[in-house]
Amino acid sequence: MSEQLQSDFDKIMKNSKISEEEILVKKNFLNKFIKSGFPNRKQEDWKFLDISQIIKKNISDLSFFNDYSQPNIIDPFIFIDSLEHNKIIFINGRIEKFDFSYEDQNKIKIKDEIGKDISFNYENSLIDLNNAFAHKVFKISIKKDYSLKKPLIIYHSTNDKIKSTNINLRLDFELGENSCLRLIDFFNNSKAKNFINIFYNFNLNKGSILKNFKIDKFKSDNLKYSFNNIEQDISSISETFILSAGSNYFKNEINCNLNGEYSSAFINGVFSLKENQQHEIRTTINHLVENTKSYQLIKSVLGKNSKSAYQGRIFVDSKAQKTDGYQLSKAILLDETSEFNAKPELEIYADDVKCSHGSASGSLNEDSIFYLMSRGLNYQQSKELLINGFLLDVVEKITEAEIKKLIKNIIGLKE
Repeated sequence: MSEQLQSDFDKIMKNSKISEEEILVKKNFLNKFIKSGFPNRKQEDWKFLDISQIIKKNISDLSFFNDYSQPNIIDPFIFIDSLEHNKIIFINGRIEKFDFSYEDQNKIKIKDEIGKDISFNYENSLIDLNNAFAHKVFKISIKKDYSLKKPLIIYHSTNDKIKSTNINLRLDFELGENSCLRLIDFFNNSKAKNFINIFYNFNLNKGSILKNFKIDKFKSDNLKYSFNNIEQDISSISETFILSAGSNYFKNEINCNLNGEYSSAFINGVFSLKENQQHEIRTTINHLVENTKSYQLIKSVLGKNSKSAYQGRIFVDSKAQKTDGYQLSKAILLDETSEFNAKPELEIYADDVKCSHGSASGSLNEDSIFYLMSRGLNYQQSKELLINGFLLDVVEKITEAEIKKLIKNIIGLKE
């Protein structure tokens, strides 16, 4: 694999417009990835879903070369029509369009970070791979005291022009003081098998608000990994919602550093897996100063031969007195072949804190099904009603009414 990586890297760099210095930086990350390889179950963070074996099983000959010089046709059918929104469109890893037409243009700055050291140092070989191969890195800055009038939807799409290809995407976001960004990641990929590796870095300044909704609903043979790094200053708020349902494999990872007093992080997620899918959410919330808060709720509904995992870690520094941290995961197993794994972690070095975690899994309650059937529903309707109520609890945590309605419609939840 190392020879192919080197060859594909050289092809991409030959056609790039970046400096020799930047190529050298990327080369160093490539060498780090070659040395480490894809993560596997020997690493604690990957003990439940071994991405190295999953890639080998699903994509026998993974290519790291993608020709970014050719534009792609934007299919209008990928768009969400029920919601007015701004757009960033990725097709086959290439940014095809920025559209912030609903906004005051002088309040948003988009800068191509090419030619700069845009690397993010974190012990994760997939981020090394991203740093080495990401085509372009754009930094999107929102000015002080500005809230976007409409949500921003980032469309992640692939077409049949590529298959068995590694795609690496990177965006940086800077939220000025008291600004607000509502961001939806919407995945609508072709059935061709590709490995998509996404990295976002968010910097939330004092009093800013980030609301990020990740929607992976549509059936796809693609394998996906997404990493969000969130840095939060005083009184900032991050809210993340994950709908993990469509892809063959998807791991969402969130690392959140609460660096300022009265900062808060909320993470809610739903696994809704039908058959032979493997999905995971891993979160790390670092409470680094006094008076910070975090809340996490993850629920799974798992069909035949499906597997989900939730690893949630709350770290409380010795300086982080008056921390409030909560974490809960629950799963419904619809088949004896379904599998749910949970690994809740608390690492606390302060004494004046309020932290808790919990996890539970099981099948649908037959007594509840019997009760609903006695009220006139058939067996399937009773199951669907119970599952609806189970997942609705998570979706109701969404604080944006129009986006909550959109997600309910996508999932098919009823009030």
